[in-house]
Order: sequence, then C-alpha cells, then structure tokens
Amino acid sequence: MALENLISIEFTTEELTALDTHLDGIQQVLAGKTVNLTPDQRRQYGSIGNQNKLIVDKAKNYMEQHPNWIPNFLDKVEFDKDYTARQQMEQRTQRLQNLTQQLLDTKTLLDHDNYTNSLSFYRMMRYLAGENEAGSKTVYEDMKVLFSKSARTASDDEEQSTTP
Repeated sequence: MALENLISIEFTTEELTALDTHLDGIQQVLAGKTVNLTPDQRRQYGSIGNQNKLIVDKAKNYMEQHPNWIPNFLDKVEFDKDYTARQQMEQRTQRLQNLTQQLLDTKTLLDHDNYTNSLSFYRMMRYLAGENEAGSKTVYEDMKVLFSKSARTASDDEEQSTTP
C-alpha cells in the first residue's frame, strides 16, 4: 500500500533565483534601518500591546490638536517620524509573517512526507537484513543507531510521532 503523500511541490531554478533575488532586495532595503536585539534587550523593551497602541494613537491625536501642550523635552518631529515608520513596518511585518507561516506549514508537510517515507525505508532494510539480502545489513545497521535511545535527546523523543 502506498503511503499518503501530503504535499508535492517543486521549484524551478528560475523560481528559486527569483525568490532569492527578491529576498536579497528586501535585505538591501532594510540594511541600516533595522536592528537585531539581544534576548535581554527584547525583554527590556518588550512589545507594545493593543492597549498601548491605543495610548500612542490617542497621544498623537491630542498632540496634533494641542501642539502647545507638548512638553519641551519631547521631540515631536522625531515622534512623528517613529510613528510613521512603525506603521510602515507593521504592514510589511504582517505580510512577511503570513508568508513565513505559509513556508513553515509547507515545510512541515514536506518533513512529514520525508520522515514517513524514511521510516518505511528503514523498516524495509530491517526486513531485508533479516532475510540476509546482500548489502542490506550494512544499511540497516547504519540506520539502526539513529533509533537507539542513546542517540536521541528528550526533544527528539517528543517530536517523533511514529516509531520504527
């Protein structure tokens, strides 16, 4: 009985080149305009939730209506620049997150197909080795170590949904 193939896709060389070219273009546009925070910095600065976005939006609105109430130490020009850039980044981030999730979901199905087929191959090698098929014992013994308890970590055990 043939195994269920959850997904079947192929990329042409031209498609991969186009994808890489566009990703390179994104990197070039963002060069010098984005940062990489450390995990500690991410915890320190946190992320702005919906409630805090409302506070920022309301403050901006009131600053526009009452510019004379803006504290002297607050740089309104820089505030507006940050506000606009943040909106621009959020729109693109949502699009990129959607594409990233699509890629991850597709990769998940491809991984599942590959793993399921690999288990079937391993089981066949185990059977053929038991039947003394020429050369199969070497392949079986080589693959067998990947399934021994000492070769796996706790996280590997959690990820494996099927055992040989």
